[in-house]
Amino acid sequence: MKNIYLLFIVLALSDTACAQTHTDTLFIAHWNVENLFDTSDDPKTEDEEFLPSGIKEWNDERLDKKMYNLSRIIRSMNNDKGPDLLGVCEVEHQFLLDTMITKYLSDKSYKTTYLESLDGRGIDNGIIFNSKRFSLLDVKGHRVDLGDGYDTRYILEGIFLFEKKDTIYFFVNHWPSRRGGEEESEPKRIAAAKTVRVEVESILTKNRNSKIIIVGDFNDEPTNISITEYLKAQPFFCDSLDHEKLPEDLGTDLFNLSYKAWFDGAGSFKYQDDFNMLDQIIISKNLLLGDDLEYDCNSFEVYKPYLMVTRTGKFQGAPFPTYGGSRYLGGYSDHYPVTAKFLVK
Repeated sequence: MKNIYLLFIVLALSDTACAQTHTDTLFIAHWNVENLFDTSDDPKTEDEEFLPSGIKEWNDERLDKKMYNLSRIIRSMNNDKGPDLLGVCEVEHQFLLDTMITKYLSDKSYKTTYLESLDGRGIDNGIIFNSKRFSLLDVKGHRVDLGDGYDTRYILEGIFLFEKKDTIYFFVNHWPSRRGGEEESEPKRIAAAKTVRVEVESILTKNRNSKIIIVGDFNDEPTNISITEYLKAQPFFCDSLDHEKLPEDLGTDLFNLSYKAWFDGAGSFKYQDDFNMLDQIIISKNLLLGDDLEYDCNSFEVYKPYLMVTRTGKFQGAPFPTYGGSRYLGGYSDHYPVTAKFLVK
């Protein structure tokens, strides 16, 4: 009998230790979903290419296939649990996201937020979030002044309450492309970086421990000056961080989680023969080593599920897109998603 009592005590102590060390996770993702257009003409935007009568012969059947494909990838993230917070870009209207989650992700507790911008093509940023874990407090669209009279996508800011206690500022970006050349177009991305930086500093001035997550297709890589000098998001390696000095002594407040993967040769978008890390996740200092939420070091990943990888031909290894030029392929997107995990203490 004594041995049985001792066994119960050992099991009870083991259960208590496990409960004390157990941590939940928060799964964050971003995805450029590549031209998620509806099939109706919007006279305010240049969407003629994506109409039944347009060069792409875009129709309801192809749109439905696109939403089904996107939902399969979203569902497969986070070990088939789906992301908790997902930023998306290249979406024409919010109802497309709402239709996708109603039709193909109805078993999830997803909701969306989105703002229409003045972008000429009419493709904007949106957020899909797990409404069981997040409450939307506010949504803002920050206009980027390019100085040439043209408009680009708003930088979308969603302000969320996470599990009824932590405020998280979530920025979704789609910065101007490199059309016309990387160097010639760089000032436009610098303008976008400055816009985000102003908002970050405004938040941190009020509370230096604010939890900020910045995701997007930046059309620049982690070491371009738009990211490092103007947004001031610093490259780092998790293993080299001095955790004792992190709270006070590091001379930066934003950290680029995608740097190590880029350094190791990974990328989210394949251009010609090279992968570029255009899609990134950047966080504030408090999320790198915080009391409530902490980045699960080296969990950043370019997410490449087998079903969306091009397996043969000259584009082998690249994401399987919806179109190859004007030829319909029926794929997913020309970008891979990027993901990261946070430990919930």
